[in-house]
Amino acid sequence: MRFLVLRVQWMRSLPAQSEAVLRTLIAAVRWALSLALYGAILFSLSYIARQRIFALAALPCVIVLALALSFGVSLGLERWELIPPQEFSVKPLGGAGLILNQAQTSIVLLKGPEEARSPRVIAFADRPLLYQANPVGPNNSALALPSLPLGSDSPWFLKSMAIDLRLNAEHLQERLAAGTIQFFIYAGALVFFLASLGFLFKLSVWPLANLFMGCLVFRLILSLETFFNSPEMRLTFESFLGSRLPGSLTVPLIFCGFGVLVYIYSALVYLAQRRRLEEDY
Repeated sequence: MRFLVLRVQWMRSLPAQSEAVLRTLIAAVRWALSLALYGAILFSLSYIARQRIFALAALPCVIVLALALSFGVSLGLERWELIPPQEFSVKPLGGAGLILNQAQTSIVLLKGPEEARSPRVIAFADRPLLYQANPVGPNNSALALPSLPLGSDSPWFLKSMAIDLRLNAEHLQERLAAGTIQFFIYAGALVFFLASLGFLFKLSVWPLANLFMGCLVFRLILSLETFFNSPEMRLTFESFLGSRLPGSLTVPLIFCGFGVLVYIYSALVYLAQRRRLEEDY
């Protein structure tokens, strides 16, 4: 679905690069990887709580499998980008005279989408036809297509989540480009923190309510991740810590610190409940 959305946006912009479909597919897979990383941990923790699986045995498996998924897909996409675009064939959107319609505006590409900057005819509602011999130039700029409903009518909650997932994918890609160790430090800290939230799925006897609570908390963590990795927060961390700590370790240490606190809290609650049961018997 994400690929189809990006594909529609690509059709609007009509880029001349032959590798546009490949780039769109890679961008969609990266976005889906971030969603899969959060979703896999979320549903795994829910399953562990519902089936009452021993956490000390299940959580390491969840962490290892999540890191393997994230690293494997990220590394595969990085290698995929190195493939020359000439080896990929792009199916044309249409031939000469392709008509693009949106609302009350139509654009006719006289030479087809392969030459998107070629002469075109633009038809507006209640206005005469406009012929552009050269859409790009000092006195004749290209007119953009109107906004598509798919990109403008979506609720802000979904838009913001899509933006945060894209930023999360970019952070993972930056860490992988910096080195494998940097990637595992960041992704490992994030997965470690997410996996520590298993107690959320034991707050209620209704599994659906616990899952809903977990979704809200995971959404909050995704927003915090975007906030901590923003340029303003990076400058704040650098000015506060100075040279005492590398900037690339700040956010992973925050995640690890929160995760350790949550694990300690969960262990104390487990010991308290076990002691209470022993006293009752």
